[in-house]
Amino acid sequence: MALTARTEDGGAEVTSAPPSLLYPYVALVAALGFTGLTIALVGTPWSTFTVSAIGPYVFLSLAAVIGEVRPLPVPRGDDPAETISTSAPFILALLALGGVGVAVAVQAVASVVDDVVNRRDWRKSAFNTGQYALSLLVGRSVYCALTGTAFFAGPAEVTTSDLGPLLLAGVSMVAVNRLLVAGVVALAVGQRLLVVLRDDAHFLLATNAVLLSVGAIAAHVALDGVGVLALLTTPVIAAYLTTAAAIRQAHLASHDALTGLRSRDRLHKDLDRACVGARRTEGPGPGLVLIDLDHFKHVNDSLGHLVGDQLLRQVADRITTALDDECVAYRLGGDEFAVVVEGDESRTQEVAAAILGALSAPMTVSEVEILVRASAGLAIAPHHGDDAGTLMKNADIALYHAKLDRDRTCTYSARYAVNTVERLRLLTDLRAAIDAGQLAVEYQPQVDLVTRRVVAVEALIRWRHPERGMVPPDSFIPLAENSGLIGELTEYVLDTALATLAGWRRSGHDIRMSVNLSARHLSELSLPRVVTESLDRHGVPASSLVLEVTETGILSDPARVDLIIGALRLFGVGIAVDDYGTGHASLGYLKRLDIDELKIDRSFVSDMGRDAQDHAIVRSTLALARDLGLRVVAEGIEEESTAAELRALGCDVGQGYHLGRPVPAAEVVRILDEQTVPVPPRPATV
Repeated sequence: MALTARTEDGGAEVTSAPPSLLYPYVALVAALGFTGLTIALVGTPWSTFTVSAIGPYVFLSLAAVIGEVRPLPVPRGDDPAETISTSAPFILALLALGGVGVAVAVQAVASVVDDVVNRRDWRKSAFNTGQYALSLLVGRSVYCALTGTAFFAGPAEVTTSDLGPLLLAGVSMVAVNRLLVAGVVALAVGQRLLVVLRDDAHFLLATNAVLLSVGAIAAHVALDGVGVLALLTTPVIAAYLTTAAAIRQAHLASHDALTGLRSRDRLHKDLDRACVGARRTEGPGPGLVLIDLDHFKHVNDSLGHLVGDQLLRQVADRITTALDDECVAYRLGGDEFAVVVEGDESRTQEVAAAILGALSAPMTVSEVEILVRASAGLAIAPHHGDDAGTLMKNADIALYHAKLDRDRTCTYSARYAVNTVERLRLLTDLRAAIDAGQLAVEYQPQVDLVTRRVVAVEALIRWRHPERGMVPPDSFIPLAENSGLIGELTEYVLDTALATLAGWRRSGHDIRMSVNLSARHLSELSLPRVVTESLDRHGVPASSLVLEVTETGILSDPARVDLIIGALRLFGVGIAVDDYGTGHASLGYLKRLDIDELKIDRSFVSDMGRDAQDHAIVRSTLALARDLGLRVVAEGIEEESTAAELRALGCDVGQGYHLGRPVPAAEVVRILDEQTVPVPPRPATV
């Protein structure tokens, strides 16, 4: 008839609030309604109805059933949470024409048919039937009081003077219906009754004014025949279509157009509402999970925005599939998603793990298999905040640390806040430094341990902050890796280093140039294209470039890394494993990948003369490299005795402060021009 408490599946919501509050209310409304329905049916003088006048009653009854089965969803906030039935005008007409028994009987049939079609729970169906009956009984009482008609009177003609009372009766029906439904909504979502009644009041008033006016006219002209009644379906259809268009606009305003998930604005409203409900019930939660895809920008750059959009749709589907009915997913924009969880910290962590697990399998878009990695930050009320703004801020901080520490999930901790402010300040300065040209590249020599000639250099980025002075790379490289800036930094170092190398080559110095790749940059599909374009731009052969990767980087995303390293090797670019020996995995990747060089980590080299275990690790690594045909570079050589021992063990190249500190390009040229480092005699091998 008018307004029913229906959620998005169309049924009255009777399961969200604590049963101690909600179920008794539903039971009371249903019991009173069925009692009133029985009284109306028993008291109606059915013998006064004639077969000759049955046509208008049948038409109005069928129209009422159709209007009930095809209701209009009413936005509750930004999302359809209730429905308004277009059966209202036809039931109102029956209330005046046929009496209370006919109206409640037809409405009960229409409601049950609708509930059966939509397979609603019996409690929802009982509530719907009961609240309809109570609304009609009140409406009939108002109409009879204003017109002097007997409450249980049978068929009657509706005159012009009866239209005003009939409209007031319709208003009273809507008011009672609205009040009963608002009680369910208030209990189900944890809001105050007045707040629920106030929401969308103007929308409901306008829509019902049209429908009730049509109902009054239908009652007045019904006895003129079915043909006249049929003409009144046009304004009802018009009201239906107009309202449907308004609802579609409301849906678009609160949902992401690409994925269909709820929007950022809707997240704030839902999260605040969930926090209010949790405080009322003193329950745990809600929990908030923020999800960010890694390297999504490079999917767009290398494969195009159409593929990127298709990938985001698949990600949204994977996320929603991983959730149960107690969790809701949102898209915040770009490659950021969020999920609100009903539950405590343990439950929120379980949901985050399920989401990341669902995203781990490859996705196929336009016949391209794409591996998606994501990070998640968690914040749970009330410990990490009791409102949407605080939870969002703290979950974002946790997400930042998840990406910074290369953990896939991170739950907010108060100790993160202090460090995060300083890091964010430094990140802002780093963005400005890229534009202001505050970054530079220095080069650390790699020396042949036999001839003591510089055979290669490693390009190292340096940042001289105008206020902080020299900022250590360990302070800003992790920030760049987890903020999207690492791509820009790497491309800057690569391009600068190759431009410098091109100048050295023109001067007759043919040496190798090593450039570091972060774990995150290594998995970017656009990397081979970026490298080859830079080589071509500066006219440097691919064999002169060595890209240094870590074991952690190789093992972070094996399938994608294999593909990218394979493409780089096809172009002739050299690949070195940096910090060798510090990883926590098997040596299977040395067999799987076409590696050129191993760099023994400084933690083993610097103490090899004093620590037998370090010495054994270095010796065994050199033996392994010889068997595999790999070049070896020993890092962290701080004294001559270490260099001599490495040379005795057959190490090819050394790097460290004893052999040369990182210096500007001009200093490297001087060293290359002189190459006057004396070559000590090579001791006999024992």
